[in-house]
Amino acid sequence: MDSVFGVEYDGGVVLAADQGVARSILVYQTNLDKITQLSSHSAMGCAGPNADLVNFTEYVAKNLKLYELSNDGMKLSTHAQANFARGELAYALRRGPYQVNILLGGYDESTKEGSLYFLDYLASLQKVKFGCQGYASAFCLSIMDKEWKEGMTEADAIQIVEKCIKEVQ
Repeated sequence: MDSVFGVEYDGGVVLAADQGVARSILVYQTNLDKITQLSSHSAMGCAGPNADLVNFTEYVAKNLKLYELSNDGMKLSTHAQANFARGELAYALRRGPYQVNILLGGYDESTKEGSLYFLDYLASLQKVKFGCQGYASAFCLSIMDKEWKEGMTEADAIQIVEKCIKEVQ
């Protein structure tokens, strides 16, 4: 099942994704890493068709690295990275749209807190406390809504993710 989910906790974000690539009754791959590291403090999880997923995540990761190299090692915040990804999705929307749904999470060193952003294939962007993309959203959003609370620890967030994985299985 094509699924990505994330939970923000007090001081960070936990992202999880399945590794399967399937279409209809065919399973093409069972070990695709759908979470791409964008910088030392952020990552992006994607759900969608394999070609769009790989192309878009690599494009965003490489352009963020290029920005860092071009600006004397200055790293973009998680908020700025999410807005960059949203801008690229919006630009491609009328030309050659990417059918990717994204959860982008990271730790901001300036604010000392984690943040999680929900992006869909229509280039909408929203900061969220928890989120799901793909088939898992039908099953996991109710679990996250019930279990998530303000001031959670990393262990609490991991426990929610484990409940979601168990539900999807």
